[in-house]
Amino acid sequence: MTQLRTVQVLGGGSAGSSAHVRSLASGLVARGVRVTVCAPAELDHAYDFRGAGAHFVPVPRLGGPATLAMLRNAFIGADVVHAHGLHASVRATLALAGGVRAPALVTTWHTRGHADGARGGLVRLLERRSVRAAAVVLGTSSELVDRARRRGARDARLAPVSVPASRAPVCLHDGKARAELGAVDRPLLMAVGALVPERGYGMLLDAARVWRDLDPQPLLVIAGEGRERAALQRRIEEEGLAVRLIGRRDDVAELLAAADVAVLTSRWESRSLLAQEALRLGVPLVATAVGGVPELVGDAAELVPWGDAEALAAAVRGLLEDVDRRMDLAAAGRVQARTWPTEDETIAHVLSVYDELVGR
Repeated sequence: MTQLRTVQVLGGGSAGSSAHVRSLASGLVARGVRVTVCAPAELDHAYDFRGAGAHFVPVPRLGGPATLAMLRNAFIGADVVHAHGLHASVRATLALAGGVRAPALVTTWHTRGHADGARGGLVRLLERRSVRAAAVVLGTSSELVDRARRRGARDARLAPVSVPASRAPVCLHDGKARAELGAVDRPLLMAVGALVPERGYGMLLDAARVWRDLDPQPLLVIAGEGRERAALQRRIEEEGLAVRLIGRRDDVAELLAAADVAVLTSRWESRSLLAQEALRLGVPLVATAVGGVPELVGDAAELVPWGDAEALAAAVRGLLEDVDRRMDLAAAGRVQARTWPTEDETIAHVLSVYDELVGR
């Protein structure tokens, strides 16, 4: 029997899509599939695709003829090319164009772009081109599946996607972590994600200004880096907010497990890593009711409208003042997490799609 050969393509590589590809690579290799991962070199350093048994081809973040040539070479002999995200999908589509024996193209949409005006029109154009070139488009939420169909996808399906839980042992309300963050005798709130406008940290700081009359005043810790760091830090200092920006961390699960409440304020999310980790750990979550978040968390989190700092502050305040509600959400979160697909189910589903396409 001929060995199935796949190429996984990442563009910018968000944390969710990169972790998903790492999990896929490991699971597919274990099932006898030959896997090549094409991605920026720094992603292999962070996610160790080679350690998963995959062949790795470093591809620059910036496109161009040389990048497309590298992808074309990597695609030679492949049965399936699987692109993750719009950036990767457009590159894969261009690299496959005109091929005599082109492999089947599968695209997974992990998130969606946010752009207005001319840039928004360009995003829609690229979405249309990439989904129409794909044999199958997998969406990580129902909303993304509907969006792909509106853009002209021939075959768009909801994909079970599991991002591996942290393997590190964690301890809820760990005293060492709280001491390091400066929250020994005060509530600890935790947010995680890149410091970019789409994460809604401006709204989060608005809420922090509202709840600072609490005694003791909670400490909000934000883990992540990005272009908004300087502006956020300046505002924190000018307004005297009890907020710490701690940059990128490798121990996010441990820090999150020490928190009293996790906060997710994104403008849009599909399967938020923070939401998944919080519910798995039994950390009460307050999140914006956007994208795939309600579908992901069910009744196991407090949901608030995007952009409503008052509602966000009220939800956080309510949880901090109600221990029973926090305990109920913690229990509900663990129950909800058990309804999500496992890594094995995710890998089996993707492999079934590959087999179907190769069989065609």
